[in-house]
Amino acid sequence: MEICRSLKDINRLKNAVVTIGTFDGLHRGHQEVIRHVVSTASAKQSTSVVVTFDPHPRHILDKDFVLPLLINLEDKLHLIQELGIDTTVVIPFSQEFSHVTASDFISDIIVKNFQPNRIVIGYDHHFGKDREGSPEFLSQFGAEHQIEVNIIEPVHDQDVIISSTHIRKLIHEGFVRRASFELGRVYGFRAKVVYGAGRGKDLEFPTANFIPVENNQLLPKQGVYFARGRINGNNLYGMCNLGVRPTFNETDFVMEVHFFEKSIGDLYEKEITIEFLERIRDEKKFNDSSELKKQLVKDQQECEELIKKYH
Repeated sequence: MEICRSLKDINRLKNAVVTIGTFDGLHRGHQEVIRHVVSTASAKQSTSVVVTFDPHPRHILDKDFVLPLLINLEDKLHLIQELGIDTTVVIPFSQEFSHVTASDFISDIIVKNFQPNRIVIGYDHHFGKDREGSPEFLSQFGAEHQIEVNIIEPVHDQDVIISSTHIRKLIHEGFVRRASFELGRVYGFRAKVVYGAGRGKDLEFPTANFIPVENNQLLPKQGVYFARGRINGNNLYGMCNLGVRPTFNETDFVMEVHFFEKSIGDLYEKEITIEFLERIRDEKKFNDSSELKKQLVKDQQECEELIKKYH
């Protein structure tokens, strides 16, 4: 897949099939849009194009609220490539760019660079200054300029429309398995292993402390999770705790994972991927470390039972 990280890097095309969006989370609804682009481009023997933005527009337009991210840019690009897109353009989003009208965006960027024969967007996507570029606006523009426009209907999970907002709510409340179903992949993120206090080793449950690579990464609700780590291409199962370790009267929030595999080597300063498969329990305050250790044994037994389901 060709990746263009600015408008000046675009190699102009003709008769492309184009979609536009932030694709926040690249969930199953977004995947449906992109699959439609890929299949249509293949049928028309055209180039499939995704036009997206970085940073997330909300990070520029709403300085008072930092939107937690479901996925960082590099992982998003990797997933877009796996879906079969030929070219992805990442437009640097800025205050200046936010003033570009919907009409100018379509005419001066999309039509000028791609001369599309078809534009595909999701049912709720808006673009341009003041979000004036609605599906209705785009349909009218297409009719006036002989460009076919496809509006992709929402994807549902039972009676709920799959959306980034709903998935964030699920993860924030600890429902990671349901969130993963709506995402179309297990929820997780890339993280760097850092030094911790060493309490896990004292309990005979050595842990790797980690911090997300993405500064604005969305974190699941505090508690204990059945987790999977991806390290150097290998999958390792374990259990992860997100919290403040109340048994030791600590207040600093930490993230730590104990892998069941014993011979994984030194992970400090290495980058790993942590995936949250299922939430096991709330974080609890125990009377002493021996009581905590008994609970950790139970947690591991529960997680090891779950491994059978994920193999």
